[in-house]
Amino acid sequence: MSQNSETLALLRRIADALDRLAPPPPRATQLDVADAFIWHAEPEGLEPVTKVNRIDVALLKGIAAQRDTLLENTRRFATGLPANNALLWGARGTGKSSLVKAVHAEINAGTPHALALVEIHREDIPSLPRLLSLLRGSDRRVLLFCDDLSFDTADESYKSLKAVLEGGVEGRPANVVFYATSNRRHLMSRDMIENERSTAIHPGETTEEKVSLSDRFGLWLGFHNLDQETFFSIIEGYAAAYRLPIPVDQLRAEAIEWSMSRGARSGRVAWQFIQEIAGRLGRSLDPEDAVIPGE
Repeated sequence: MSQNSETLALLRRIADALDRLAPPPPRATQLDVADAFIWHAEPEGLEPVTKVNRIDVALLKGIAAQRDTLLENTRRFATGLPANNALLWGARGTGKSSLVKAVHAEINAGTPHALALVEIHREDIPSLPRLLSLLRGSDRRVLLFCDDLSFDTADESYKSLKAVLEGGVEGRPANVVFYATSNRRHLMSRDMIENERSTAIHPGETTEEKVSLSDRFGLWLGFHNLDQETFFSIIEGYAAAYRLPIPVDQLRAEAIEWSMSRGARSGRVAWQFIQEIAGRLGRSLDPEDAVIPGE
């Protein structure tokens, strides 16, 4: 092999090594390419979501008051009026995240592309200030959503969230509203709060700092376990919307058995039961095939 060939081969190996070391290309950040996105902190950017996993708002039963309150708040925000950050808290599987996604879809159904939904994962909360800087420069109104938000001992990222929501110099951008779901009303575990109270020099001040995080949310919407009639209403609504050929008496009997085996009655348990029935009957549960009441 000639010296020129050896030099060329060496340069190619160096170029390949540099390509492997180079950071991956940035993700798309244009808010006009879709109605829903997922924020990634590393590499930094917004990933468009073409099909959101959601349930139609008309099929969410037993949470009418929460639905109406959140829908009205979101509708005001979408039209440029003042609106509050919202914390949806309560029992697992009671429809908190489903309601956020359903409300987003309902607003956009009435006014196409009125809102962009941007989901940030719990572990990416420290990158929230960078995300808000990006969203602040957009003309589009954004519903920023974090599912299952909570903080444990030694987790300091709640401080940046507090500052971003209301307390910082810049504060929340006018084109952004923040919705979060959590199993905890104050976002902190009781053990975490009690530990701070017992070890702090000024226990009251330290506890107040942690509990005050939830005060940054103007709306607190509580979600609780369902009674049996509401559980039946949810299941029968799904069965009707997806035209599942099963008698109501049989549906209810099997639903009771299913809920007892899970030890709970909730919207999530109801949906899991409907998936079981639909699979057994060979029926699809594609949202586009659903017959929604009132449509």
